[in-house]
Amino acid sequence: MKKMKMQSLNVTGSNIDKIAKLFPQCVTERKDKDGKTVQGIDFEKLRDELSADVIDDGEERYQFTWPDKKSHAHLANTPTNKTLRPCREESVDFDHTQNLYIEGDNLDVLKVLRETYLGKVKMIYIDPPYNTGNDFVYNDDFSQSVDDYQENSGQTDEEGNRLVQNTESNGRFHTDWLNMIYPRLKVAKDLLMDDGVIFISIGDDEEANLIKVCDEIFGERNFIASICHKHRASVSNDRIISENHNHLLFYTKDINLLFSKQKSIGEDPVLEGFNLEDENGKYKLTPVDGPGGAKKGNPYYEFLGVNGYWRYSKETMQDKYNRGLIVRTPNGLQQKYYLSQAEHSRRTVTTWWDDDFLTSTATKQLADLMDGKVFDNPKNVNLLLRTLKMITKFESDSIILDFFSGSATTAHAVMQLNAEDGGNRKFIMVQLPEKTDEKSEAHKAGYKNICEIGKERIRRAGRKIKEEAGLQGQDLDIGFRVLKLDSSNMQDVYYTPKEFTEQDLFADNVKPDRTAEDLLFQVMLDLGVELSATIEQRTMDGKQVFFVNDNYLVACFDTDIAEDTIKEIAKLKPYYFVMRDSSLASDNVADNFDQLFETYSKDTIRKIL
Repeated sequence: MKKMKMQSLNVTGSNIDKIAKLFPQCVTERKDKDGKTVQGIDFEKLRDELSADVIDDGEERYQFTWPDKKSHAHLANTPTNKTLRPCREESVDFDHTQNLYIEGDNLDVLKVLRETYLGKVKMIYIDPPYNTGNDFVYNDDFSQSVDDYQENSGQTDEEGNRLVQNTESNGRFHTDWLNMIYPRLKVAKDLLMDDGVIFISIGDDEEANLIKVCDEIFGERNFIASICHKHRASVSNDRIISENHNHLLFYTKDINLLFSKQKSIGEDPVLEGFNLEDENGKYKLTPVDGPGGAKKGNPYYEFLGVNGYWRYSKETMQDKYNRGLIVRTPNGLQQKYYLSQAEHSRRTVTTWWDDDFLTSTATKQLADLMDGKVFDNPKNVNLLLRTLKMITKFESDSIILDFFSGSATTAHAVMQLNAEDGGNRKFIMVQLPEKTDEKSEAHKAGYKNICEIGKERIRRAGRKIKEEAGLQGQDLDIGFRVLKLDSSNMQDVYYTPKEFTEQDLFADNVKPDRTAEDLLFQVMLDLGVELSATIEQRTMDGKQVFFVNDNYLVACFDTDIAEDTIKEIAKLKPYYFVMRDSSLASDNVADNFDQLFETYSKDTIRKIL
């Protein structure tokens, strides 16, 4: 029986394993800070292997850097022992929903999610705090301790999160913002599917720097566009030129994979004018001559007695003609363009300049929904709908992540689009529970932090969407599981390196204030089980037993588990079985534990906390 690691993925260790596969001769052993022998990389040998491509110290190279960049890149790779604890009382339809609302610092949350959701997220949208001189809260325990920062500035919340007055006069105007966003984007990239995409809303203040950061993290070749959209209709007099736009940076994880699906990316096509029909369906005629002629490199040749510049090679033209796709008309040679082709041909442009995305409209709509102005400058639902339709039109069961959730516009848009097209998109919202100002309308309305606003917005929007769509009683997931970031469920000694004897192996190491369901969710994270998985609770011989995704994971965290209970669980042949290391009723049960599973379900993977 193996002990569970109960912490997030160690990316540095994972990278060492990757290097070891490519250059095993560069792997060596060293002592870590606890005196334990671990694998390491001999950089001198690795340098020799890559000598033709290694840049020497001091050699000029193209790079984008700022103070503390290296330490914050390292921060993205370090594991965390934190976990997510379920909160049923604040959830909606906890047992059936596939949506998640997670409260906590998004860097730690992303690390916790990294292994379970590695390569599973189709689309990320974020609207990070703009670097406009306002306060923004983020967790940075790498560059200095909380005590040091409190001594220097006194600006932390009760959880130790830094509240940075990021004015241009503080000398780190860009640095603080870049150190906040850089590690979060690094971790977020790992969650994306290979053909997944990320949209980032940003103003002029940091757009240039954010493009450089994203070029480094996602690769310059994976930049798709900087979409410019109208966000305000009024004219401001406090600037030389009134700024009425925002940017929406659009990157993908692998442009080759996304490009192969380009006909499924974009807005709904125009399906008018298909007034002709043959045995293959409705069609319309479109040109085959090459626009721009020789200037555009179109080939010139004679075809069917007509000389001209054509948009296809002579071989392709002949193939199209043989298949009946090229026809003579009074306007010359034309080709058949079928409705079925148009339905899968989707395009969009980089300027979204109608009034569908105004912040003022979004503010009013949210105020109407929430019975008061409880959130400043929310994103317009239409902006999210447009991006969702672009990316998930034909993948309507996708996972959508927003780790700067704010007022939860993204969740609202996901539910709205599912209601419109019958999709089953799932959202994961992540938001730090920042306190509302005591003088704000939100605070006066009873919302003590931003998370309370976001959760209530999802509740109200879900009910409204379902009612307006006439879907009462029908399948539309408007629920969400609330999970809250917290310290590990395990005592600190759990993570202290030591050699375990048989007696040590079954010693209790769970914090006394943690519930069985708390333990279950940390186990799910550790085993890579999605946090939206179905969970059933049964009573077996008086013990509470959890069944996750049917028999995939069976867990029991009660004490005094008898041999008969173990036997009944083994007969169910789960893929995983997990229990506390102090769960078994006696030494005799512990001695017979493995034999029972070998007899009834030898392939079950058995783990203990």
